[in-house]
Amino acid sequence: MRLHQILICLCLCTALVHPAGAQEIKLPPVDEAAKDPSWVNFRNHLLNALDKRDRKFVLGIVDRNIRNSYDGPRGIAEFKKRWDFDADDSALWRELASALFLGGAYVKREKGPAEFCAPYVLPKWPGNIDPHAHGAIIAKEALVKSAPSSSSATLQTLAYDIVAVTDWDVADQTADNKQRWVKIKIKEGDGYVPEEQARSPIEHTACFVKTANGWRMTALGAGGI
Repeated sequence: MRLHQILICLCLCTALVHPAGAQEIKLPPVDEAAKDPSWVNFRNHLLNALDKRDRKFVLGIVDRNIRNSYDGPRGIAEFKKRWDFDADDSALWRELASALFLGGAYVKREKGPAEFCAPYVLPKWPGNIDPHAHGAIIAKEALVKSAPSSSSATLQTLAYDIVAVTDWDVADQTADNKQRWVKIKIKEGDGYVPEEQARSPIEHTACFVKTANGWRMTALGAGGI
């Protein structure tokens, strides 16, 4: 099933969404290409290129018909425009690296070869849970705090849970602390986890195809691709 079809299905299934706290739902991490030496080598080279802002390498692995969004324009020109590619502070360097670090899963589309998509969150997302109102805990031990502060009381510990999210960007209680928090719903009420320990299924996802000439990036976008 195509990723964008999965997203549409998810949006239409709100009646089936599990109420927050009614049932523990896990989304354990996977990395289905981890045993493919060609992928591991490619990913390491790409991460190194992202760290060094190696634009030549990055453009060299972008498919000429890359999908930049669910239904928007395709192609390298649009890719460069969307990501402000020539800027050293482009979000591309951060977002793509973040996706690659989390592992991924294969997706078989109606046409063409299977794609390896990272991170795993979107391709493995359960079809009966609203992706717009929930997120995945991507840490083995995420401490849920009673307030957006590391010094606040710990309410519970989560490990790869799917949680209801009410606010994705909450500032720390201490004005000069740059830590950001995600506000979630738990059985006890509201709780907060560090933003780096939670991820939305509709955040940026990158997809790749293995070809005779090496791996190519066939998609990079948010909201379902």
